Amino acid sequence: MKPIIAVLGLGEAGSRIAGDLFAAGADVRGYDPVSSAEPAGVARTADARAAVAGCDVVLSLNSAAAARAAAEEARPSLRRGSVFADLNTAAPALKRELAKRVGDAAFADVALLGSVPARGLRTPALASGGGAHTFAEALTPLGMPVEVVSLEPGDAAARKLLRSVFMKGLAASAIESLDAASVAGELDWLESEIADVIGADLLQRLVDGSRRHAVRRVEEMAAAAELLEELDVDPEIARASAAVLARLAADPTQTRPLE
Repeated sequence: MKPIIAVLGLGEAGSRIAGDLFAAGADVRGYDPVSSAEPAGVARTADARAAVAGCDVVLSLNSAAAARAAAEEARPSLRRGSVFADLNTAAPALKRELAKRVGDAAFADVALLGSVPARGLRTPALASGGGAHTFAEALTPLGMPVEVVSLEPGDAAARKLLRSVFMKGLAASAIESLDAASVAGELDWLESEIADVIGADLLQRLVDGSRRHAVRRVEEMAAAAELLEELDVDPEIARASAAVLARLAADPTQTRPLE
């Protein structure tokens, strides 16, 4: 019997995962009040309630800012035994709040580790919360590698944000140094030097990804800073990374994509 899965949010990541779920054999419904994307095989609905009704698993893939609204809109149609999985990058406190908002459904805090547009359903995921094991049992056979972290919502989010401090900090460092090298007339030389250390593919992914997703990543680093403050760690790198990303969001042409 095909699993019935709703995807709330059909932006770049949501559309890719929704399409992959259909290709893997799931019955997929999708809803997005903004995006007009129509992934192959995905039945778009008029509202979130219609998408969620009767579903086994609901995936919220929009943004941290929209996560509360998505959970509230879905709640009336969530049935006992279903799983509401929030895949947005958000602070652990928000994930814990969402777990209380989904009523009779089990909640799964899911953190995606990697580029969803590039990997789609095969993006590695961490899951925590009361619905983590059920989420893993539903998504793993369809192709998503899921590691269950704990039964506490927010634990998966925390792990991702700790990783993000390093990854986005590395990206911000590369961008700032390349900007300076460009002004100094040494861009090609520095690109080669950095590529020798971290690899040309990773360097390109860090720089290009920061430019394309700057707005979303500003929110991600704000969540990371919030987590570090809860841990009584001064989020100096998280704040600096957010500042670099905010500059890119305001004018993404400031740093050119690597060739």
